[in-house]
Amino acid sequence: MNELVRLTDRRRFSRRLFALLAAPALARAAPSGAPVLLGIDGEFGLQNSTSAQAIELGMRVAVAQINDSGGVLGGRPLQIVTKDHRSIPARGIRNISEFAAMPELVAVFGGRFSPVVIEQLPVLTRTGLLFIAVWSAADVIVDNDSQPNYVFRLSLRDGLAMPYMLESARRRGLLRVGLLLTNTAWGRSNLAAVERFQQTQNSPAVVGTSWYNWQERSLIGQYGKLREAGAQAIVLVANDDEAALLVREMAALPAAQRVPVISHWGVTGGRFVQEAGPALAKVDFSVIQTFSFFNARKLQLDRFMASAAAFGVRRIEDIDSPVGVAHAYDMTHILAKAIDLAGSTRRAAVRDALERVPSHDGLVRRYAPPFAPGRHEALGVDDLLMARYRADGVLVPVAR
Repeated sequence: MNELVRLTDRRRFSRRLFALLAAPALARAAPSGAPVLLGIDGEFGLQNSTSAQAIELGMRVAVAQINDSGGVLGGRPLQIVTKDHRSIPARGIRNISEFAAMPELVAVFGGRFSPVVIEQLPVLTRTGLLFIAVWSAADVIVDNDSQPNYVFRLSLRDGLAMPYMLESARRRGLLRVGLLLTNTAWGRSNLAAVERFQQTQNSPAVVGTSWYNWQERSLIGQYGKLREAGAQAIVLVANDDEAALLVREMAALPAAQRVPVISHWGVTGGRFVQEAGPALAKVDFSVIQTFSFFNARKLQLDRFMASAAAFGVRRIEDIDSPVGVAHAYDMTHILAKAIDLAGSTRRAAVRDALERVPSHDGLVRRYAPPFAPGRHEALGVDDLLMARYRADGVLVPVAR
């Protein structure tokens, strides 16, 4: 596992090096005209996190392709501006205010943490800043009661994720599950999704719910209570650090006391494999995804990989936090089409145009259309899948 950590670090260093080397060439190829700005507000400075960097990679690959084709609005290049909220809501609120004050900034792409985005919603509504969710999954981010709604999502939502995870347990014959949830708005969003599911479905049965707080030093007590209540599987809502802690603690138990873990996708936004270490091989651990590069259509994948090579990506195995990359890549292309359709960088005009983009043949899927009035979610239940980590730490899809 130490070798895997060193390999991952080398990949990350290589990617940054190639990005630095490629930047002058990309700048020379850029169209003329005043840049159109796209923001990223993400958890760049959070230790061990890879999600914001994945979103940035996906956006930069798309921006390079768009600029190489002439940019937007008849020759204006797209340009990315990044800000770091470090997963702290107060920082995120400040960042949104600063982004909103940039006249040529059209939209902000958000990061992984739903609690940060939820706290930003009042500022987004007040400023009319267009916000693009390409990772955060809490339903209320899009279902925010704002009219007009300036939030669009190309990502998973909890209202789809939790039923799919429960149905994954049922398909495996795991008919009694326990919920282990983070004590945040994200955890509560998932509990609400379970309660809605139970209004129409009685299998699998939820035998108990346990909560944990950020930076808890042990989760084995909560896990044990769920097992004692009869849980045949744990449905986990966690990010990488808490999930790795749970896996290490479970691996120390006798094999007969380890039940399968069906996880939300926060774990894929950081160095979960490295943090879990050899313990991961001892735990039956699967995670929900919306996309896998291993399932991508060849034409779209080849186009992405040809451009991503300039940023140090040589193989799909080199891609950390793959959903963040793919979502951001597709959404940047869709947003560019909306800017051209609007004929303007005015945020209200681009917002309206996003509801009218007729189609986009993307990496994740073909969107026809990606959004519509009253529907600001680009993905649906048919896009969901379960995945597992291979022995080398690469996340791969599993058969339904």
